[in-house]
Amino acid sequence: MIFPIGDAPNPPGTPLVTYVLIGVNVAAYLLVTLPFSMMEPDLQDPLLLEYLRSLGAQGPVAASDILHYLSAYDLLVYRFGFRSADFSVISLFTSLFLHGGFLHLAGNMLFLWIFGDNVEYRLGRLKYLGGYLFFGVAATLFFALFSPDSQIPLVGASGAISGVLGCYYLWFPRNRVRCFFFLFPFLITTLMVPARIVLAFYLLIDNLLPFVLQGSGGGGVAHGAHIGGFVAGLGLAVTAEYGAGLLGGTGLFRSTSDAQPCSPEMVGQAVARGDLNAASRCYLGFKERSQRQQVAADDVLTIGRYLLQDHDYLAALSLFRRFIAERQTDPGLARAYLGAGYALVAQPRYATSAYHYFLAALDIAESEDLADEARRQLRRIEQLKRDSA
Repeated sequence: MIFPIGDAPNPPGTPLVTYVLIGVNVAAYLLVTLPFSMMEPDLQDPLLLEYLRSLGAQGPVAASDILHYLSAYDLLVYRFGFRSADFSVISLFTSLFLHGGFLHLAGNMLFLWIFGDNVEYRLGRLKYLGGYLFFGVAATLFFALFSPDSQIPLVGASGAISGVLGCYYLWFPRNRVRCFFFLFPFLITTLMVPARIVLAFYLLIDNLLPFVLQGSGGGGVAHGAHIGGFVAGLGLAVTAEYGAGLLGGTGLFRSTSDAQPCSPEMVGQAVARGDLNAASRCYLGFKERSQRQQVAADDVLTIGRYLLQDHDYLAALSLFRRFIAERQTDPGLARAYLGAGYALVAQPRYATSAYHYFLAALDIAESEDLADEARRQLRRIEQLKRDSA
């Protein structure tokens, strides 16, 4: 048995929305699931007949046998869980806060507690809450695509949480997850495992493989919803990563709409004569990767430093990220990682993301001076985290 119990590093501050979501789910279990599970169903409830008919369609089961094991919570789940064959917008949301039992709830809340804080810190509280609900709806609809006639209610927060995992996978590749390994009597220990390995295992082995072999809801687990949520999370993360609103509008991205046609050679000439404003406008106007790669790496990094000094953090971040993506073997890669970290650390809410860039710079620093600078920035962020704790 292997399951995660924590991750590192964690962002500063309190993940308020994550705690509220956990609280709401736990409250729903304590105030709804438990008491209704101990109550007998109302035999006068018109929904009871519909429920019995839907189960009867699954096989020759006597109504008396079903009633013997039926609780009021089963009918409540039938009403407020999501059934593909009886589409309801309300149940798209209510189903996210109902669970099939304590273990179902505990597993989901553990994953939300481990992975939610970093994603909340990256997105901000309101966007994180909206994203969580969006992931849940997207996961449910993806599940419905493969089970359009199902009368079996879908409940649980795992689709929404899978979306959080999708964001985490893209945004925090250098994080590590503490996993508990229990293979009695041979192995009982905890190990720190790269986050992407843990999440890839969750997506591919725990969900995609069963989905292919058993179907969307094979074994009583909504693998299709998990996959749909994860993909929705990846999609939102990509959009936020490269969208113009990544830094909440801080820093004005340099307009190139009024720029004159320019070439990679002109960028180098502008840098050489010290006209970094013209060089930055020209370089940021290039749409093709081939054009950007014709500009000398040192010139690109010089433009990036100019943008940082000019407090145009969004433009600087875009430049450094493109450098990282397009020049993986360039000797200046560590300086690009540092530059991206500077652009992010200027915005306190993105300190965790900056931490990962500085960590990458430290890993590949080609000089001790660069390594020392990366260490200073890492210590600075760690101090910020301690001060806000």
